[in-house]
Amino acid sequence: MESFINSATRRLHATQLVLLCALTILLSAPTTTAANLSELPRGFKATPDSSTKTFQPLLTDSNGNFSLGFLRLNKTQLALAVLHVPSSQPFWLANPSLLARWSDRTQLTFNGSLVLSDPQTRVYWSTHTDADRVILLNNSNLQIWSQNQDEAPAWQSFDFPTNTLVENQNFTSTMALVSSNGLYSMRLGTDFIALYANFNPGSEQIYLRHKAMEAKTEIVENQGPIYAQVNPDRYLGMYQTGNPVPADVQKFNSFQTPITGFLMLRLETDGNLIGYFWDGSKWVSDYQAISVPCELPSACGSYGLCTAGNGCSCLDNRTEFSSGECFAVQSGDFCSDDIPKNNFWVLRRNGVELPYKELMGHQTTSSVEQCERLCETNCSCWGAVFNNASGFCYMMDYPIQTLVVVGDETKMGYFKVREGAGRKKMNVGLGVGIGVMCGVVLIFVGIVGVWSFRVWRRKRGGARSRFMEEDGGLSPGPYKDLGSASFRSIEMGSR
Repeated sequence: MESFINSATRRLHATQLVLLCALTILLSAPTTTAANLSELPRGFKATPDSSTKTFQPLLTDSNGNFSLGFLRLNKTQLALAVLHVPSSQPFWLANPSLLARWSDRTQLTFNGSLVLSDPQTRVYWSTHTDADRVILLNNSNLQIWSQNQDEAPAWQSFDFPTNTLVENQNFTSTMALVSSNGLYSMRLGTDFIALYANFNPGSEQIYLRHKAMEAKTEIVENQGPIYAQVNPDRYLGMYQTGNPVPADVQKFNSFQTPITGFLMLRLETDGNLIGYFWDGSKWVSDYQAISVPCELPSACGSYGLCTAGNGCSCLDNRTEFSSGECFAVQSGDFCSDDIPKNNFWVLRRNGVELPYKELMGHQTTSSVEQCERLCETNCSCWGAVFNNASGFCYMMDYPIQTLVVVGDETKMGYFKVREGAGRKKMNVGLGVGIGVMCGVVLIFVGIVGVWSFRVWRRKRGGARSRFMEEDGGLSPGPYKDLGSASFRSIEMGSR
C-alpha cells in the first residue's frame, strides 16, 4: 500500500514537472503582437484598443522610424496613419476626409486588399487590390506586393499623398497636397507649381504660382509630364519625365551644406509650403515658399488687416482683433433663395489691397462707384478692391479674407458683411454698458433711500421724545428696541 502511494506521488510530481516546464517554455517564448509585425500577411485583422490614447501601432519599418497604425483623433475618431515615431508626426492618412469611429466594430483587414471598415455599416477606405503582403519602407512608403510582382508594387501610399512629401517621393500632375484643415492645396501645372485656397466650395483662388526657371534644361512641350521631388541635396526640384536634370531648383536654406537629416515638405494650415529636416530630436524649418507673413492667403483671418511689421487688426476699426478673427467665418454667397439678395451691410476701407492680386482676374472700370456697383449687383461677389491709378477692379467670389495695408489711399476696398455678422461683439459691449448704467442707478436710488429714511427717523425720534416728555416719560420699550435693531439691519444692508 505504501509503495502504491509512493508510486502515485512520484507520477504526480512528474506530471507537475512536465506542466511547469511547458509553462516555462510558453512564458519565455517571444510573443508576436501587431506592433512587432514587419509585414501584414493575408488574413490579417486588427481592431482599435479602447485603452489607446493617441496611436496604436500595427506595422513598423525595419529601422523603427515609421509605423502604420490607428491614430486617435478628437477622442472618438480614427484615422489609419503612417506616423514618424520619434516626433509622433503623421506623414500619411488613408482617407482624411472620411474618418472612422474609434470603436471595436471598426477593423482593418487584409485579404489581398487593405480595407478599413465597419462591417455592419460601411467601408471607409480600401486599396482595391488583390495582392499578398503589406510592407512599410524606411522612407515611410506603405506598399502592397504580390508574390509574382518583381518590378513594381500593386499599390503604394506615395501615389496618394495627403499634406506631406518626403525626400525622393515623386509628386505628379495627378496628385494634390491638401492641408490638414482642407483649406489649401498644391498642384502642378504644365510648367509650374501652384498653391490654391478653397475659401468657398466650388471656387478656388490661386495665391502662389512658381514657374520653372528652366536654367539647366527646358521643359519640352509634348515630351512627357512634369513632376516635383524633394531632392536629398536639399532642394525642391521640378523635372520632366525622362530627363534627370531639373528644370527648376528651389533651394532649401541648408543647400550644399554638410547638414544631414531626413527631409520633408508640408503644406501647413496657414497655406504656406514649408520644408523641414530632422536633426535627431526635432524638425527644423529649412524652406518657406512664402517668407513674408502678410503675403499668406489669410494671415489675419476673416475680414482681417495685415500691416507689415505690426501684425493684425480688423478692416472694421470698431472691432477689436482677438482670437484670430474679426467677424465670424462666413461661407456661400448671396444667391440662395433662403438668403435675401441684399441681406448684407457694406464695409469700406481705403489703403488696402489683396496679397495675391497679380494672380486674380480683374475688370477695368472708370470709377470706384462703378467697381462697387459691379460687385453689389453680383450675388456671388463678396467684395471688390479698386485701384484708382490703373482702373483695375478686383472682385472676390469668396468670403472676405485678409487684406494688406498699403500707403496708397487710392486703392479702395468695398466689402459685403452678411447681416448679423459682427453684431455679437457690439451687442456684448452694449449689454455691458447698459448693465453698468443700471447698477449706478440702483446704487444712487439706494443711497437716496437710506438718507431719506434716516431723516425721517430723526424727525420721528424727536416727535416721540416730545411725546414722552408730555406723557411723563412713559414709552413702549419693546417698540424702541425693535425699531433700533431694524434700522441697524437696513444700514448694514445698504453698505
